[in-house]
Amino acid sequence: MTQTIAPRLRTLVLLFLAVAGALLAGAAPASAHAALTGSDPQQGSVVDRAPTQVSLTFSEPIAVSDDAVRVLDPKGQRVDKGAPVSPSGTTYSVQLVGGLPDGTYTVAYQVVSADSHPVAGAFTFSIGAPSETSVPASAQASGDGLVGGLYGFGRYVSYAGFVVLVGGAAFVLACWQRGSGVRAVQRLIVSGWLALTAATLALLLLRGSYTRSGKIGDVFDLTLLGEVLQTKTGAALVSRLLLLAAAALFIAVLFGAYEKREDEEKRDLTFGLAIGGTVVAAGLAASWAMSEHASQGLQAGIAMPVDVLHLLAVAAWLGGLTTLLVALYRAPADTPVDRTAVRRFSRLAFGSVVVLVATGVYQSWRQLGSWSAFTDTRYGQLLLAKIGLVVVLVAIASVSRRWTARLAQAAAPAAAGQEHEGEKESADAVPAQQSETGRADAQRSDAGRAGDGGSGATGAEEAAGPEEQDGPEGPGGADSARAAQLARQRAAMETARQKRLRDADPNRFGLRRSVLAEAGVAVVLLAVTTVLTQTEPGRTEQEAKAAASISSPSSAAPGQGTGAVTLNMPFDTGGGNGKGIVTIDLDPAGVGDNDLHLYVERTDGKAFDVPEVKVALTLSAQDIGPLPVVPDRVATGHWSASGVQIPMAGDWKIEVTVRTSDIDQVTVSKNAKIG
Repeated sequence: MTQTIAPRLRTLVLLFLAVAGALLAGAAPASAHAALTGSDPQQGSVVDRAPTQVSLTFSEPIAVSDDAVRVLDPKGQRVDKGAPVSPSGTTYSVQLVGGLPDGTYTVAYQVVSADSHPVAGAFTFSIGAPSETSVPASAQASGDGLVGGLYGFGRYVSYAGFVVLVGGAAFVLACWQRGSGVRAVQRLIVSGWLALTAATLALLLLRGSYTRSGKIGDVFDLTLLGEVLQTKTGAALVSRLLLLAAAALFIAVLFGAYEKREDEEKRDLTFGLAIGGTVVAAGLAASWAMSEHASQGLQAGIAMPVDVLHLLAVAAWLGGLTTLLVALYRAPADTPVDRTAVRRFSRLAFGSVVVLVATGVYQSWRQLGSWSAFTDTRYGQLLLAKIGLVVVLVAIASVSRRWTARLAQAAAPAAAGQEHEGEKESADAVPAQQSETGRADAQRSDAGRAGDGGSGATGAEEAAGPEEQDGPEGPGGADSARAAQLARQRAAMETARQKRLRDADPNRFGLRRSVLAEAGVAVVLLAVTTVLTQTEPGRTEQEAKAAASISSPSSAAPGQGTGAVTLNMPFDTGGGNGKGIVTIDLDPAGVGDNDLHLYVERTDGKAFDVPEVKVALTLSAQDIGPLPVVPDRVATGHWSASGVQIPMAGDWKIEVTVRTSDIDQVTVSKNAKIG
């Protein structure tokens, strides 16, 4: 009874730990990402006189080029001069030409954060009064185009190659040493090395264009390549290539001298290969940890080794899973992957998940910082999707464990039957041999009697000697060749029979299908992970919003505001829950930044959520608007938006669109004196 409960309990523990560890489940956990936290002039502000410079403040130090910050007038002409300078560690300023006329100006920036990712954005400010502008207040980062797509694909291939290379080698050394001689396994691990090497070279060439122009023609620009080699990311990519050269030597030994050793001789070499392989694998993992997200932000000294452990655990789990799948489908009949190897990998995967839990909890706290970041940030939403994928993956893994147990149970009676059959064959071999001996003696006796009959040929045959009687083409040579051919045919037939029996085993067939499903989910999981590594972490996004809110005081002059404005607007969308009241609070209701709070209540005064609310502000007298405002949900029936820009005073029309179902929505409005 205890033996039956223990595997089930272990499976439940594995599932629970993996769900918790799904907070990690990424190849390179993020911890920092540069974000704009303030500017002077402030975003959307209206200033009385033309400034002499524009300053940008970021959440962390960044790398800037001479063309990183541009200021454009309403016609799209540049009005900045000189390269950006940094008066402090995170603030960068660019000088403006003198005598700027009134109007709306656009500031566009494109920089590289300390965690290696390009960051771009744009905002507007006005001199005197807002005006029409031909410049869109948005910026396309260099990583958003074709080069960005190629760079992202290269990152995915590099992660996949690392997982297959490291996980495949670990599976062979720790679980299935006979696999070093299986061609399909050899090709898989070598393919992982080739994929990682090719992707690293491609990333090195794409890096300059990815962080600068975004043009495909700049990929082979040697000047950009030289600049990349002087950066932290470039040095990491070069180091990865050097480590891959050492990995090539490891592969040569694994599939050369190691594969040719006998089982007893392999034990000593296994230890040396395990130590060397671990060092190389850890170095490859460190090339990500020391140059990207883990190297910046909170507790970088702890995050980097934690990230290395995380990457190694992911590779051992998913890479070993891929190698097991190849072995189940492509291993030859004389070298099948046995149940012992599968059970060893099950233990290896369990240990990997435990490591994922330990590192994942820490990295998730470091990346998100709060529970609200799960739903309020893109990073958190992607992480929730990844958690779902890991739950599915571990659920399928539990099915694979059951098939492994059934395979082990079925193997024991089969082995006993084969032993009994072998004893029977040995017992039957003695009379059969005696019978063959008797037939051979009878044939020799008949031949002797035929020779004594005086046929005349006997004397000639004796004179000819034994060499002429049985030459290379004589009866003896033909019988030997035919016997060898029959032996090869029997061996081929026996191999085919064993393969048919192996493939017909329902337990092995079920294991193959479940492992194939695991591998399919793992491919999707790795793709989501690649997207996560290029997404701004939730902690950084929320901190940047908070810093921007604190550092952006209202630009309205004293006396411009009329005090907080409260508007109550009944609505009826016509649905079952279509009636209610929407309340708008706007504070200070003046020119510049304003805080907007929106409340939705039923007719009985109880707060309730609706699928969507949108706000728009229009100043018809000056032909301004509608200016859209998309508030964020704060609590049940409560939405808010900070930094709502009111460019000038006047009688503003405030419209609210309320949607209560997929098809039921209504727009209500009221006018308010602002400024």
